[in-house]
Amino acid sequence: QVQLVEPGGGVVQTGDSRRLSCVASERTFISYSMAWFRQAPGKEREFVATIKWSGGSTYYADSVKGRFTISRDNAKNTVYLQMNSLKPVDTAVYYCAKRKDRFSWLATLRENGYDCWGQGTQVTVSS
Repeated sequence: QVQLVEPGGGVVQTGDSRRLSCVASERTFISYSMAWFRQAPGKEREFVATIKWSGGSTYYADSVKGRFTISRDNAKNTVYLQMNSLKPVDTAVYYCAKRKDRFSWLATLRENGYDCWGQGTQVTVSS
C-alpha cells in the first residue's frame, strides 16, 4: 500500500505563496493520477486539483483556478501544489490522494475515486 507524506504547510499572510509537496513511498506512484483536496473548519472536504498520471493534463476547482498549480515529478515520486495569491478562505487542511485505478484519467472530483490519502497538512492564511 502506497503511503503519502505531505510536508509544506504552515501560516502565511494574505497574498503570499506556498508550495505543498506530497511524497509517495512506492514507485507505482507514477501509474496513478493524483489529486489535492482540502477541508476547512466546519466544512466538508472538497476537491482542489488533479493531475494525470503522466502529468499531461490537469483540472482545477473554480475557486482556485488561476491561483493554484498542480504538478508532479515522477522521478521523485512527488506531486506538488503551488498556491499563489492566498486568501483567508484558503485556510484548510490539505490532503493529497491517489486514484484507485492505474492509468486512469477522467478528472474525478469525488472522494470515492481515491483509495489512498496523506495525513493532511494545515495551511492557515492570516488577514
